Amino acid sequence: MASAAGPKSNKKKRLFIKQKRKLFRANEPLLSVFMWGVNHSINELGHVNIPVMLMPDDFKAFSKVKVANHLFNKENMPSHFKVKEYCPLVFRNLRERFGVDDIDYMNSLTRAQPEDQPSSARTGARFLKSHDDLYVIKTLVSEEVEQMHHILKMYHQFIVERHAKTLLPQYLGMYRVTVNDTETYLVVMRNIFSPRLTIHKKYDLKGSTVDRQASDKEKAKELPTFKDNDFVSDGIRIDIGEEAKENLMETLKADTEFLCSLNIMDYSLLVGIHDVERGEQERINQREEELEDGVEEMEGSDDSAGKPGYRKHIPSEDLAPTPPDSPTMHCMPFLPFEDIDPNIEHYAMKSSASSPHKEIYFMGMVDVLTHYGVKKRTAQAAKNLRYGAEAEISTVKPEQYARRFLEFIQKSMQ
Repeated sequence: MASAAGPKSNKKKRLFIKQKRKLFRANEPLLSVFMWGVNHSINELGHVNIPVMLMPDDFKAFSKVKVANHLFNKENMPSHFKVKEYCPLVFRNLRERFGVDDIDYMNSLTRAQPEDQPSSARTGARFLKSHDDLYVIKTLVSEEVEQMHHILKMYHQFIVERHAKTLLPQYLGMYRVTVNDTETYLVVMRNIFSPRLTIHKKYDLKGSTVDRQASDKEKAKELPTFKDNDFVSDGIRIDIGEEAKENLMETLKADTEFLCSLNIMDYSLLVGIHDVERGEQERINQREEELEDGVEEMEGSDDSAGKPGYRKHIPSEDLAPTPPDSPTMHCMPFLPFEDIDPNIEHYAMKSSASSPHKEIYFMGMVDVLTHYGVKKRTAQAAKNLRYGAEAEISTVKPEQYARRFLEFIQKSMQ
């Protein structure tokens, strides 16, 4: 008698596992929402075809998201917030030209909260760094946002024509975050300094001498930002050799001519100096400390592999994948301290072989959004009355500012 039971199914039962969602943990709602916004915008851009060329409307475009009654992750995120990204296709194109992968960019800004950095900015701007030190996030005032919109099309064209060979800030994204009806404007830039090498001395150079020395309050910081008069009195020389000097000055000349064409002044060259010998000594001291800590931790243990204090370098491709909400340490290549990693140290230059001191210089332009308008003309007139027309004040016409700036930088090199 035939069995009444139906035929057995060969289909295997599928087990569906709910994917973890990013939590965007931060110690304040503004940063949680910023992280959420970057993650959202990059994921949305992934569904947009890359245009053959940017159109005029792309420089006016924006994407805006308003979230109300947000229930997920309430302990980290506010229930109401808004995120606006300016010119998303333009900044995606700029990231591509600067060699920044969108997914890497997103992970750097969202795997762990950005960290506040000490700032000596007179504008009161807030500076933060991504957890892996690759990117800097700066708050902007509304006038700076307006200026960014004004120069963005010319800035993009300049980057294209120069094949991204520039010391100007590498602008990678601009956002407006609204939390509790308070709007905060943020711009993301590539970090001028190294995430791998310690900066031992830092200077902000304008080519001006009036009021251009670090205050006592600034000097008390762990890493003060010194200025032009400090640079001269310290007897600093940027020793990169003749060929590198010519290349650097050619780049700076092109950058300043571009800024002049936009009537921009009051920018600076930010210089960070890594002392190679000091860095190597710091690494030896750190290894000795780690060795001591390792001995203490492994005392009495029989199953520890390798030598105490020894860290095996595991290539990133061999690491086990981590959940999206788990912060991971950026894997830096193990390079000697006198070498430069071109993937992460875009603004770095080595001292010349004939230099008495082995140093690595990190140099990039900052504060390039100051337009020479009515405010600056008034400030220039006031300073001329106070210090005299011949004084080397920082507030001067863009052409004069650029000429003096280039002369100062050229004299500081050998």
